[in-house]
Amino acid sequence: MRIYVIGARGQVARSLREAAAQRRDVVLRCGERPEVDLLRPASIARALHEFRPDIVINPAAYTAVDKAESEPDCAFALNRDGARAVAAAAAALGVPVIHFSTDYVFDGTKDGAYVETDPVNPRSVYGKSKREGELAVAAANPRHIVLRTSWVYAPFGINFVRTMLRLAAECDSLRVVDDQTGCPTYAPDIAMAVITIAKQVMGQGWRPEFAGVTHLAGPDAVTWYAFANDIIRGAALRGGRSVSVSPIPSSDYPTLTARPANSRLSTARLASLFDVRLPPLRYSLADCLDLSFKA
Repeated sequence: MRIYVIGARGQVARSLREAAAQRRDVVLRCGERPEVDLLRPASIARALHEFRPDIVINPAAYTAVDKAESEPDCAFALNRDGARAVAAAAAALGVPVIHFSTDYVFDGTKDGAYVETDPVNPRSVYGKSKREGELAVAAANPRHIVLRTSWVYAPFGINFVRTMLRLAAECDSLRVVDDQTGCPTYAPDIAMAVITIAKQVMGQGWRPEFAGVTHLAGPDAVTWYAFANDIIRGAALRGGRSVSVSPIPSSDYPTLTARPANSRLSTARLASLFDVRLPPLRYSLADCLDLSFKA
């Protein structure tokens, strides 16, 4: 199976690259700037034409949530127009595209986990640009799978786990928001799930029910405060500093863009349609910390 990934340095792209390297049945190539640029559709079409993939995966995006408020044109150019260009280039070759989206398309006011059919109501430029990207991908390529994920972390890149480990090494105590709930999702788990989905699509042939949005997130819902405690406890077992963690409301940690209070994503469709279930948080976080302390 030949997979082309847009981007190479992000958490999901890097995890895909590492996962594919362990499989003899997957040939994976990543395209990144300046050769492959979401702002230059011709560069995307040329790269896909040269590689001739069986499936295209696009985790690349503008992800600076707060900065997007002052750079809406850039956010929409990458997250909507760039996403459309990737989907269209894949469609021109007659191949499916797997596109990544986010929990930020929801406003976070629901009581319970969001399902794919729940109404969207993004409250930020970032969320709006990602929602527009979902629609653009669907319009450009009928063979599309949009995977919404949340709270992505890995032993590399910029994420909450690495931030907590850095702060614990520098500070004697931490204050972490305790009124936002979501599902931490390990990037290597995402990569394995995506390869599994891609193999099903290739093995079974495209089926209409594959098309649309599917939530791909970890199975455990926690607050940032609870997640931070898990991280610090796990780090202490591996030789890291044990520091105190105190809960605070979001009002004590103001940001330019309000984060959804509820980012829980139901993965029932993921399990029923693709038979994919991500590991529990305790196992994935343990793997992340093991790799973090080996580095």
